[in-house]
Amino acid sequence: MNKKLITAFYLILNIFFSIVIVLLNKWLYVHTGFPNITLSMIHFVITSIGLIICEKFDVFCIKDIAIREMFFIAMAFCGFVVLTNLSLAHNTVGTYQVAKMLTTPCVIIMQMIVYNKHFSILVKLTLTPIILGVVMNIKQKEFQMDPMQLLYYQAPLSAVMLFFIVPFLEPIEQTFARSWSLIDIAMVILSGIIAFFVNLTSYWIIGKTSPLTYNMVGHFKFCLLLLGGSLIFHETLTINQVIGITLTLVGIILYAHVKMKDIQAVVADCEDKERKPLHKV
Repeated sequence: MNKKLITAFYLILNIFFSIVIVLLNKWLYVHTGFPNITLSMIHFVITSIGLIICEKFDVFCIKDIAIREMFFIAMAFCGFVVLTNLSLAHNTVGTYQVAKMLTTPCVIIMQMIVYNKHFSILVKLTLTPIILGVVMNIKQKEFQMDPMQLLYYQAPLSAVMLFFIVPFLEPIEQTFARSWSLIDIAMVILSGIIAFFVNLTSYWIIGKTSPLTYNMVGHFKFCLLLLGGSLIFHETLTINQVIGITLTLVGIILYAHVKMKDIQAVVADCEDKERKPLHKV
């Protein structure tokens, strides 16, 4: 299959599952009050089970690696997922998304203060450093592992870490001692299954596309999630949010247009070189 079609397919899947997981998790927090860390642990457990099934069907091959090599990645993902879900549990979808966007200026400020780095105005205004994505990409190349092989080790390790944290931060009466309806349980399991596909597509995209592409997809999801939060949870969209959504969508369209022009120019240049006769020596 064409590589561009595969990339587009994974991008579309990632956008779809990323939006569904946020809205579904928000529904769980609002309507059931399901504990945040326990939900994150369940996500990692189901992701691990999904990867074991994939491996049994020869979707990918396991590659041996020392567990200590994966410890940092697993710990980073624990913090990332738990804190992200915690923000979603206590904020509206719109506020949650805006808070995530603040990563950009925070990272730039930290690099300026700690590393004395200097950035152009254009970089400060437009680039969102995908720090976790960069780390994942580096580790992928360092370990010579594909996304599924990396996730195969990270997910269960993260689940074990959270298993030991849950009893201290989330009392037993909030989870196992509480009576849950079948709908609640079904929604939690569905959330875990969707999280598996979010993790899988995110790992693949981080490893196979550029940070700029991942960045633009993130902005597109930002717009759709604001709209989803407004429609499903009746969250009010301010005029600034509406303007922001419009500008972001315009930026995505312009980016796509520029990228297509660049691709067409490269293709035309290659075709022109092929048509030129070889010079005799």
